[in-house]
Formats: sequence, structure tokens, C-alpha cells
Amino acid sequence: MLSAVRCSRILRNNYISSSLKDSVRWSSSAPSRRAAAEVDECGIPRGPTWSVNELLSSYPKPTITPATLKKLHNLSALIPPGENTSEHAKLTAEVESLVKLVEAVKLVDFGQHEVSQAGDIPDGRIWAEGTGIRLERDEVSQELHGRDLLRNASRTEDGLYVVDIDRSR
Repeated sequence: MLSAVRCSRILRNNYISSSLKDSVRWSSSAPSRRAAAEVDECGIPRGPTWSVNELLSSYPKPTITPATLKKLHNLSALIPPGENTSEHAKLTAEVESLVKLVEAVKLVDFGQHEVSQAGDIPDGRIWAEGTGIRLERDEVSQELHGRDLLRNASRTEDGLYVVDIDRSR
């Protein structure tokens, strides 16, 4: 069983391109210094062994200027909070953390995985080998079209559906 620290190290080494590795500041905590996670009798951790916040803490923090925040508000047709207010500071911190997350996701190298040219999302469900679901439906031979659908109606008149309504015209 791989530890979370070892998994994150493998992910970092395999999925972040070498040209970007130099521009990212990685966490300096060594796996040997980290306390072992408490596990149950099956070896399953009783609590989380890592967090997104912990992983993102190793990435550089972007800075959002007040002018950029104001421009974002204008583009969104929103009224920006006044500068030097607690609301402005809180919103700036939230936007900076979102930008940090987006930039971290952009560092992932998907070069090993084939991406569909059509932009389709692949079926990510897990099935036992040799089993699965049909992705295409069988054609129904007795599909009704056009006026044939009138056979299912309770009332028709001159090839049209008759609908009773309670209100007067």
C-alpha cells in the first residue's frame, strides 16, 4: 500500500512536465518526518492522510491587484467592494486561492493519455473485465412516427388529438 506522501511524489514526478518543475516551489517536508496515519485492523486509515489545502500549500501564491479585482467585477456586471475594506480583503484572498487551484490543475501533464479530438468525455465507470454496458441502443423495430402515434390517443378527430378543457373561451 502506498502512502499519500509517496503517491503525491509519484504524481508530481510523472505528471508535471520538467520545464514547469523549476517554477514550482515544492513542500520541503520529508515523508520520514510525517507521523504515520492511524489505521484500523485492515490497514485502512481512520482519517484523511492528505488534503487538497496541504497539497496546494506547496504552490506559489498568486497576487490579485485591486485593479484586477475591479475589472473582474466590471466584466461580471457586479459592484466591487470598496478598497481597504474587510470584504475586499476577503474577496481578494478567495480569488487568489481559486487562481492558485486553477494554476495547479494547469500544471498537470496529460501527454500520456489520449484526448479525444471531438472533446467527448470518456466513460470513466469501472467494470469487471469482459463486462460492461452497451453504449449504443438497439434500434426498436416497431417505433411509431407521425400519424401512427394517434393510435395511442384516447380521442382523435380528423387526424388530430382531442383535448378536453374545463375553462370556457
